[in-house]
Amino acid sequence: MMPVALASTSAVAYGISDYLGGVASRRARALRVVSVAYPLSILLVGGAAVVAGGSPTLVGVAWGVASGLASGIAVWSFYVALSRGPMSVISPITAVLAAAVPLGVGLAAGERPGGNALLGMALALVATVLVSLESEEGSSAEHGRLTPQLMALTVISGLAFAGFFVLLAQVPPGEGLWPVAASRIGATVVVLAAAIAVRESFGFSGRLVAIGLVIAVFDAVANGSFYFASQAGMLSLVSVIAALYPAFTVALAVTHGGERLRPVQLAGLGLAGAAIVLLALG
Repeated sequence: MMPVALASTSAVAYGISDYLGGVASRRARALRVVSVAYPLSILLVGGAAVVAGGSPTLVGVAWGVASGLASGIAVWSFYVALSRGPMSVISPITAVLAAAVPLGVGLAAGERPGGNALLGMALALVATVLVSLESEEGSSAEHGRLTPQLMALTVISGLAFAGFFVLLAQVPPGEGLWPVAASRIGATVVVLAAAIAVRESFGFSGRLVAIGLVIAVFDAVANGSFYFASQAGMLSLVSVIAALYPAFTVALAVTHGGERLRPVQLAGLGLAGAAIVLLALG
């Protein structure tokens, strides 16, 4: 039950972070928002690591850095793809890869979830796709078609998100939050390098910094929760729960953003709830 609770917390925090990032990106470029939030996340996780203690090792920190590099690549490629292509296609592909690959890795490594958990995983994969589906209205007209180059970026993003889950789960137990802090450092390096490469402005307003701090808080909670979930449970189980984060982003967009919930997304939310129940029953 504890791994499911932690992974669910991770999904909720990732969903809130993404929603806030989307709101902030309406006033500033997405890469600029992340360039504010990620360094602040390092400070938050680093402070928590000092309080939590633990005995970090070179191996554990290396896994953390590697997962952070994957996370940074995922975010960068995802935002580039979304800025140029149809979200209605890009989001579901990215989401299902982020869920399916760790699931496959866990099963290949010998993890054997129970019958209820396997059914829950299947429902979670379907739910992740359904809640990620955006309206086609304006998608193709505003962002163009999915070219081979954009498909490559989309696949890279999904595999990189999956890589983050898989790599962070490899950290040996007993290292506290230090590997998570190392992960945020790795992600920040990639994001800042991308921002410099595209000559992003680093003139941040007080409002952007404030929003970035809130995003950083939820980012820290999300990554820490997933880390402890992967330490306590099976990767195949916790990764598909964490990958349900689009459900919570969509829910917030409806309840606080004034967006309409499409029938297919409503079905996805229902399946997500059923999946979490089944996974908790194991």
